[in-house]
Amino acid sequence: MKKNRHSEILSIISQYTISTQEELLEKLKERGCSTTQATVSRDIKELNLVKQMNKQGVYHYVENKSHTDEYISKFNAIFAHSVISTDVGGNITVIKCCNGMAQAACAAFDNMQWEGLVGTIAGDDTIFALCRTPELAKDLSASITKLLK
Repeated sequence: MKKNRHSEILSIISQYTISTQEELLEKLKERGCSTTQATVSRDIKELNLVKQMNKQGVYHYVENKSHTDEYISKFNAIFAHSVISTDVGGNITVIKCCNGMAQAACAAFDNMQWEGLVGTIAGDDTIFALCRTPELAKDLSASITKLLK
């Protein structure tokens, strides 16, 4: 459902000049996607949409691809140099880091948009990443392990 809504939002902003969340909400409703303004607001953040001025001087939502690419690049670099291993306990992914590196790794981690991640806590060498389900915690751990290789 969320993926479909995100897909619709990206389609709408590519076809129309959408300047406000209310306009976006209305277009979603026209396409049969009933949602709330709060959800649309979160979607805009998750999709990393920004407002950009067009040739007519109107600000409208667009994808901020360079910003996302920058975060991915920084995230990979920080993790490659900071993270040692991951493990899972219930719906928590535990990320072990080099001494003193957990805060930096966690800051980078928080800027990424991991599906099902509720929040993180970082100590000196450990990050606890709370996921919505044990399955999502396992998937997150596997993804991080894959990044480390």
